[in-house]
Amino acid sequence: MVTLSRIYTRTGDHGKTRLVDNSVASKTDPRVEAYGLVDAANAAIGMALALDGEPGEESVLSQSQRQALGIIQNELFDVGADLANPLVAHPEWEPLRTVTTSIERLEGWCDEFGEELPTLRSFILPGGNRVGAQLHVCRTAVRTAERAAWIAVERYGTQPSEDPETTPGGVNELAIGYLNRLSDLLFILSRAANRAGQTANDEVLWVPGGERNAEAPHHHHD
Repeated sequence: MVTLSRIYTRTGDHGKTRLVDNSVASKTDPRVEAYGLVDAANAAIGMALALDGEPGEESVLSQSQRQALGIIQNELFDVGADLANPLVAHPEWEPLRTVTTSIERLEGWCDEFGEELPTLRSFILPGGNRVGAQLHVCRTAVRTAERAAWIAVERYGTQPSEDPETTPGGVNELAIGYLNRLSDLLFILSRAANRAGQTANDEVLWVPGGERNAEAPHHHHD
């Protein structure tokens, strides 16, 4: 149970913050950047859910897709906590970490929700209905967080620290793996959303520069 009795603490007024292990880090630390971008991606997913089925609008996500995104929002808090907690060899308490079963569940959703989508013949231009377009924003936000996490790996590695007092611990690669699979799932969900709404079957495909004709926009219809 987490109790937040006061939202402002003033502890971050001088460019410092505390990680999950209570160690002090600069707000420009790559770990802090990574978990901050995970938070931004989570907010983007929240916007997608808020846009889906607004008053007067049909829902373009299925109930199971909405439930999946709700689970993902919770798990992204776990991923952020994981990235904010340097790995140690012999933790006094079992830390909250991203686990393989969560990644496997993302892969299962990729298979489930992507099963009925037609094969792509080109890249898709981000857009479509509001939910589909926002899910593209989510996808890119997750990719940004993933890249930031790899920058943290370049600084700290992926190995646990035997002595956190002298050597900071590394980054859990499973947290980064989760972000990688999640971006794949969000791409699939953006396609599903754009094929379920009033603009169904209206994915706009990328046409490479040499093939474009400005007077004849290319749409993909089945």
